[in-house]
Order: sequence, then structure tokens, then C-alpha cells
Amino acid sequence: MNKSTSASTAAVLNDLIETCKDGQQGFQHAADNVSHAGMKDLFQRLSTQRGQFSVQLQTFVRSLGEDAENSSSLAGVLHRGWIDLKGAITRKDDKAILAECERGEDSAVAQYRTALDEELPGDIRAIVLTQCAAVKAAHDEVKALRDSAS
Repeated sequence: MNKSTSASTAAVLNDLIETCKDGQQGFQHAADNVSHAGMKDLFQRLSTQRGQFSVQLQTFVRSLGEDAENSSSLAGVLHRGWIDLKGAITRKDDKAILAECERGEDSAVAQYRTALDEELPGDIRAIVLTQCAAVKAAHDEVKALRDSAS
């Protein structure tokens, strides 16, 4: 892989790392602030999952000889919808927290789909596809919980 392709692939992966870090932080904040034990467990599990996804993607970026993203960005948080979680937490409204987590997941799914529109090496594409499926499943789980919340 040439330097330009490596840098391009790393940029795509670094965007996903930011997305995962945003989700990791957002889900942790949600877990810390919901009252329902089942939701706490779900959000903690999803926070951990996103942390693992970040590490996996960082490993690929480094293997390309590029610098891996280490944190989320304020712009990323704003763009990906997690910023409104703060208001839901302030109200201690589990359904509102679920809705904001769902919105964050909408953005994460879109970011993964955008990444998959890029030319990625086979091994990296396989991991991104697997992670995308897990993010979509998490979105659907959060949405189902929101839909059933009273």
C-alpha cells in the first residue's frame, strides 16, 4: 500500500475512532445517569464495546504507519448528536436519555456507512463491516428500549 493510500485509510479509520470514542463517552454518561438497572447494564456494555472498537481501529492505523486518534473531538460530539444527552441527563429522564443515545447511534451508523463507501483493504473492511453490524444492532436495541419505555 502506498503512502497516500495508507494516509487515506488512516483518515477514514481515525474518523471512526472519534465516533467510537464519542459513543464510549456518551454511553458511559448515560449509564451513570439512568435509574433503570437494565439500561445501566446495556449502556455500560455498549461503552465498553466502543472502547474495544477504538483500540482495534487504532491498531490498524498504527500498522499503516500513521498516528491513531486517541480521543473524541468537540466537533465530533456536536456532529454526532451526543451533546443533547446532557439535557436529558439533567432531567434524569430515562426515555429522553434513550432517545439521545439513539440519535448518537444514528450518527454512528451513518459514519460507518460512509467509511464503507471508501476503498479499504480487505482485512480492514472486514473489521469495519463487523463493527458496523454491531453498531446497527446496538442502535436497534436502544430504539426498541426507547419505543417500549413508559
